[in-house]
This record gives sequence, structure tokens and C-alpha cells, in this order.
Amino acid sequence: MNRPAKLSHDEVEKRLETLPAWSVAGGKLRRELRFTDFVDAFGFMSSLALVAEKMDHHPEWSNVYNKVVIELQTHDAGGITDLDFELARAANRLAEKSK
Repeated sequence: MNRPAKLSHDEVEKRLETLPAWSVAGGKLRRELRFTDFVDAFGFMSSLALVAEKMDHHPEWSNVYNKVVIELQTHDAGGITDLDFELARAANRLAEKSK
């Protein structure tokens, strides 16, 4: 699979306008989500893991009880790419279904 190229700072900022609740921190796309409880948080992570595996693009994330923190960057491109935005949009869709 061809890996996408790193996006410029301006490209990232422009695309962020279409991703509510996401920001850039430490050179990565970042979002913190809160769910009703641990089971809902873990269910969200399990669903997103299946999407990530199909994309062959895996998030950096952590989970403490009902909180999930996701950080995305394409390591082999050295920064944020289209692939990160695609996975972020998938995370948003799944989070919306979890509400």
C-alpha cells in the first residue's frame, strides 16, 4: 500500500476545521473522549481497532475507566497525513454511535 505524504501545517489546520473536538498536540492529532462507563469506552476502542486494522493504521491511545485519549500520526511519514484524518473521522462516527 502506498503511504500518504506528511501534510503541511496549513493543510492540517484547514482540515481540523472539519473535525470537531480534535486538536494538534505534540505533532499529533489528538482527541479525548468520555463515555458512560468502562464498558462503553472499551466497546468504542474495540470497534475502532477493527477499522484501524483494516486501514493498517494504528492509533496511539490510552484508556482509564470511561476516558479514551487518541493520538494519531503516520510514523513512516514523519507527521500527520490523510490517513490520520480518515481514522479520526471514523473515530468520530463511532463515538457518535456510542452516545
